[in-house]
Amino acid sequence: MTDGTSRPLALEALATWEPVLRLLRDGSSSARRSGHVARHSWSLGLRRPPLPRPGRAARSERIRAEAEAVEPVRGALAEAGVDGVSFVADLAENGSAVLHLLWPGPGVEYGTTGAYPGAVVLVEGALPEPWRRLPDPVPGAVAAPSASPVALERMLRERLPGVGAGTTESEVAAAGARLGRPLPAELAVLYRVIGADARDGDTARRVAERAAPVLGCSLLPLDAVYVADAAAREVGWEWGATAAVVTGPGARVQGLAGSPGWIVFGEADGDRLAVDLTPGPRGHLGQIVRLDHEQVIGAELVAGSLTDLVAGRRGEETGARPGERSPVMARVNAKGLPHVEAAADPALEVLTIGVRDGAPMSLAALVGLPRLRTLTAYPGTLADPLEVGQLTGLEFLRLGVEEWRALLDAGAVPPTLAAAAVETHGAPDPLAVAALTDALLTLRGRPPVRRTVIEG
Repeated sequence: MTDGTSRPLALEALATWEPVLRLLRDGSSSARRSGHVARHSWSLGLRRPPLPRPGRAARSERIRAEAEAVEPVRGALAEAGVDGVSFVADLAENGSAVLHLLWPGPGVEYGTTGAYPGAVVLVEGALPEPWRRLPDPVPGAVAAPSASPVALERMLRERLPGVGAGTTESEVAAAGARLGRPLPAELAVLYRVIGADARDGDTARRVAERAAPVLGCSLLPLDAVYVADAAAREVGWEWGATAAVVTGPGARVQGLAGSPGWIVFGEADGDRLAVDLTPGPRGHLGQIVRLDHEQVIGAELVAGSLTDLVAGRRGEETGARPGERSPVMARVNAKGLPHVEAAADPALEVLTIGVRDGAPMSLAALVGLPRLRTLTAYPGTLADPLEVGQLTGLEFLRLGVEEWRALLDAGAVPPTLAAAAVETHGAPDPLAVAALTDALLTLRGRPPVRRTVIEG
């Protein structure tokens, strides 16, 4: 990686990494260390002391030492316009070091575990199945009996006396045109009454502060109202592929990643509030739902209508949360299902095989399941990794290093995969994981992980 003049960037200079390498040696005669440094975070794989007892600050001193060591690297990342870089450092007893820098490239998502890469995207632009799922139609869905634009306007004016003019009819219409559908009647009333002009920042802020206790959220400016479709809830393959859309017959909210009928108008504690125009089988048009910022899928019912929200009448979801008590998702491990046969169900979409007692298991019971699309298995849990090749509908697969090697050597990597990942339970060699990542990318003609080796 150079700056166009054949001069190595600071990011690839040994001097930039020397403070990190000295810290990584940590008194050891020789060692292999690995980690990741990003512009706003780092993971050096060092064992930090426990929280200090009163009067001791060993932990805070170690964190401060790490921050000082990575600062030259973080500065070089900013200079190079790079978000982050993984590294593997081989430190010899004589003081020399070999540093491997790993640049994932466009086919690899950002990893969350030290030097290990994230999911390998084998099909450019591919999205997990839940992010391709559209809402199911609900014939006959109607607004809640409580929904009343007239009553809503009256309550707002009573509880917010003296609020100046809100948005105009033309501004509300323009917002609808931008969103591709007219604003729901109650939402239009809300903005006509208290939607202060976003161009007047002070006025908008004062109105929002007054309205927050009444609405239970901070009202977004009208020009910031948006549709929370699946694209607005961005997620990586490792999370998205292990999620599932589950909407039971008694659910009031569809368990979607996103919907063209979720119109977001408010924010509360990092979550988003939306008017729901694609309710579940027992829901109502225009009900209010909360999109939890800590969840990758689904929404929670808050109120049956905006009128109910302002009146303080909260709704309650009666169906199961997405994936809960459902054959669509299954876990086989020491605390979950005892074996694969117990998970086999025609509805099964996502199967996770984790740590358990007993011998490795066969996947024979899964063959022919029509909806199985995701399989993740810890190292050593499969009796015969080549049985994976009999699962003809997989779009995401996460296996250990040895299992992937078996599939690659046999030419048995499922051709249906859109993405894959290497299971790092047990802390395998990061360079071995990078080599497997390269092999998977090369198999599909995608750019490999790029490496830079620095010696000194």
